[in-house]
Amino acid sequence: MNTLATTAFSTALSTPASTAGAPAAAALLVLVLLPAVVGATLAWTRPGRRSANTASLATAAIALGLSVWAAVARPAVSVPFMADADFGMRVDGLAALVAPVVSAVTLLVLIFAVGDIKESQGRFHGLMLLFASSVSLTVTATTLPILLMAWEVMGATSYALIGFRWQEQHRMSAGLTAFLTTRAGDLGLYLAAGAALAGGSGLALSDLSAADDPWRQVAAAGIVVAALGKAAQLPFSFWLSRAMAGPSAVSALLHSAAMVAMGGYLLLRVQPLLATTPGVATATAWLGVASAVVLGVVALAQTDLKQLLAASTAAQLGFVVLAAGVGAVAGGAAHLVAHAATKALLFLAAGAWLTALGTKRLEALAGVAGRWPVVGWSATLGAVALAGIPPLSLWATKDAVLAAAAEHSVWLYAAGLAASVISGGYAGRIVVVIWRGERGADPAGSAAHLDEEEPGTRVVGWWQQAPTLVLAVGAVGLGVLALPPLAARLASDLGQPDEQVSAAGLVVGGALSLAALLAVMRWPVPRPGWALDWLGLERAAHATLVQPTMRLAAVLARFDDAVFDRAVERIAHATMAAGAWSARFDLRRVDAAVEAVAARTRALGRVARRPQTGQLHQYYLQSVAVLAVGLVLLLTVR
Repeated sequence: MNTLATTAFSTALSTPASTAGAPAAAALLVLVLLPAVVGATLAWTRPGRRSANTASLATAAIALGLSVWAAVARPAVSVPFMADADFGMRVDGLAALVAPVVSAVTLLVLIFAVGDIKESQGRFHGLMLLFASSVSLTVTATTLPILLMAWEVMGATSYALIGFRWQEQHRMSAGLTAFLTTRAGDLGLYLAAGAALAGGSGLALSDLSAADDPWRQVAAAGIVVAALGKAAQLPFSFWLSRAMAGPSAVSALLHSAAMVAMGGYLLLRVQPLLATTPGVATATAWLGVASAVVLGVVALAQTDLKQLLAASTAAQLGFVVLAAGVGAVAGGAAHLVAHAATKALLFLAAGAWLTALGTKRLEALAGVAGRWPVVGWSATLGAVALAGIPPLSLWATKDAVLAAAAEHSVWLYAAGLAASVISGGYAGRIVVVIWRGERGADPAGSAAHLDEEEPGTRVVGWWQQAPTLVLAVGAVGLGVLALPPLAARLASDLGQPDEQVSAAGLVVGGALSLAALLAVMRWPVPRPGWALDWLGLERAAHATLVQPTMRLAAVLARFDDAVFDRAVERIAHATMAAGAWSARFDLRRVDAAVEAVAARTRALGRVARRPQTGQLHQYYLQSVAVLAVGLVLLLTVR
């Protein structure tokens, strides 16, 4: 993005909000606070199933209405926190696009969860609402302090939701892996905050690009690391694979429209900072396109539907990261929201089939679309949209990003086009499996996988079908955001030059994606072990980080035992010896001295008692003697 465009975008993000007045500002506060308060209440009090569901759905519906109102009114709220660093929230053009989509997906996912989550509904819905509140706060945050607070709550609630069924150790382990991996990346936000203060720019997100060198580069690098961690981009991607152990409703919200999407959203939000640090912007673009290509291949190799969707999520968010790197904010935002609807739909479909059949293995899902056609056709539309087939949503949004990439580097464009083609391949696998099954699949083996994860109900309820139908509409239609004239309006709203899609790019991209989808229908897909294992990233992380840390901890423990513990024991022995000597000294010297003084005092007491005879004439005689002695003394002194 050139300097003029960067200045325009910064101005669009930093200018005062619409003067909608106190009602709009109150609506923004309620949008964030209401889900948090209701969620905390549900999680703490653990109400009955009916009460939890009613409160949760009502809150999500109100939040959706408030997000739409805020998108129109564009309110802003600022609360003093510290010098040059308020707690600021604002609905600008970018937040106005993303916030309603996130709220809508949240409501639909909670409707799905009404029938899907059978146990601890109060805890589940409470955590989901707390998470939704933190996402709304992330979307509207204008300063780093409030963004950090939202980021922390989002990470903590995601850990609790992934490990929701805490009685099963592998689910808790998955939540811990996801939490620690994203937390490692989150340290970049703290680094960015420190660099912003050191660079003199303050902590407002729109002011970070004004930080002095080299602190601006440090702040940009820190934010990129934090965003890549949340968005499950390389090399952090493996946590998303482990997170698939969580409930399907959690995956449909956290790992499609919310948590992972917020990594890409943050990069779009701070694009002016990236534009003023070209080295960081270029690295961001290449990391995004590399994730789109490599994780697309990983998705192709998966044998588990949720694992395929997880890898494809990271791959598709690679396009958003690429968009931030090349300055295509409008195209990246359009791709973000279109992908949110598409992937939430596919995750809910996977969850519905998991509930019905007790498995999510691809070979066991052969022909499942015909068995439950509402979910099947909805998922088909989602998969075809994911492939980038015209005229569905991701076809146009991908090209909006690739057109901007072509202006920067032909190699970036070629890599992005390859990623787009690969997306046609893994989306084609979904279509093939759910309608007829892949070639060479063993029907007997497929049946053996039924009920392997949980007892299947063999029923897909209305609460599972209705959300997928609504999301299918989004998967089909949201791509218009990247087509004229809506694309021009969106770019203008974001303070950007118009990002024109390329007609040739649309044709080439759509044709290649369609060819890839058809090829997958005709020929089997290679499944290299390294791709099936997500590049061995988790094992690499254990080998390079976890195991050395554990070995260092063991060495320090032995050092502690050999040095510190021994020193403490010696000090303890010395203290005991000193105490024993003090006891002996006390007995032999102090106690003896006290007893001697007592004996002398008792002797003096006996002497003093002798004159006390009780005879009156003796007292008179003693008085006369005392007076005589006193008289003698007076005469002597004179």
